[in-house]
Amino acid sequence: MEQINTLGDFLQASGSQYQVFDLGRRIVPIDHVAFQQIEALSSPYPYPLQGHAFLGIVFWKSADSHFVWFLKLPLDERGLIQPAARTQFMQQVLEGLGQDPTQPLSQEQQQELASNILVFTPSQNKLATFNAKVKQTLGQSASAQYELAYQYLSGQMPSEHWQQLGLQGIADFVARLDELDHAEVLLRALAKLPEPVLQPVLSCLENQKLNDDLAGAIAAHVMDSLNNDVAPERLHSWLRGLAGHPGKAQMVCEALLAHPKLDVNSLAIIAARHWPQFERPEFALQYLEAAALQEFEVFAQLFADLVAIPSVRVNLLAQLRNPERSEALGSAIGQLFKGTIG
Repeated sequence: MEQINTLGDFLQASGSQYQVFDLGRRIVPIDHVAFQQIEALSSPYPYPLQGHAFLGIVFWKSADSHFVWFLKLPLDERGLIQPAARTQFMQQVLEGLGQDPTQPLSQEQQQELASNILVFTPSQNKLATFNAKVKQTLGQSASAQYELAYQYLSGQMPSEHWQQLGLQGIADFVARLDELDHAEVLLRALAKLPEPVLQPVLSCLENQKLNDDLAGAIAAHVMDSLNNDVAPERLHSWLRGLAGHPGKAQMVCEALLAHPKLDVNSLAIIAARHWPQFERPEFALQYLEAAALQEFEVFAQLFADLVAIPSVRVNLLAQLRNPERSEALGSAIGQLFKGTIG
């Protein structure tokens, strides 16, 4: 067998097919060519979070039986995967399973692998969405809870029966928005969903591409939350739910940055879920101006999070010397440099 240096090499050598997802900022697939470049250390990881790449790797030899690794790989200061950590994980797998990662694990081996510092457990919401996307990738049927979710959202069940719904069913429904009448069903139901259903729906929606009508409705709810006496938590949920439509999100994010209701949580959500907006220099400046009005520790954390993202790094760094920046932003940038040099 040829020398195995990467996770992709290992899975291919075992005869497995695989698909990689980012589980950090949003749950999005990473195609094989991009992942090979990331593993070859020729490209920085595109969606870094807290200095790590959060990966969900599903692999299979038969579509009716699949396996999953959830890995939190550390990145260096350039955003590249640190190969030593990856090698350590592969060595542990090879010692326990040999050359075939799809063979059954003993209970002791399962516990040993789960205790690896690179293995993490996604939140319940992310796990449900990931499971739904994996089933689509493998052409498998949705969970048994899916039909109940469809019946409820389409109005075939009384609204007060929401307790019968399961998170996995909601995730399966949302993952299939582009199938049948799902987008239209959700659009009709959105405004009247009880809070215990609305929250998981929006949480799942943040990982899904949205059509114009559904995104427009969500954007309208964000604006309504801004202009009326609505709990900040609901505003934050609507804002996250709009992550799958950068076009509609542009107007909403710009309005929010200029609004008195802007708070630290909204700034954090924009950075975590709406980072494509920062590919526009004017938005990067508007955001940094708003963030500079917060405590410096908040500004520094937000800036550090964003500047690690390869696609927006240049635009953010350009604002550090923008002659049109405010005195407040200039002061915050000065403190950044002082902290870096000090």
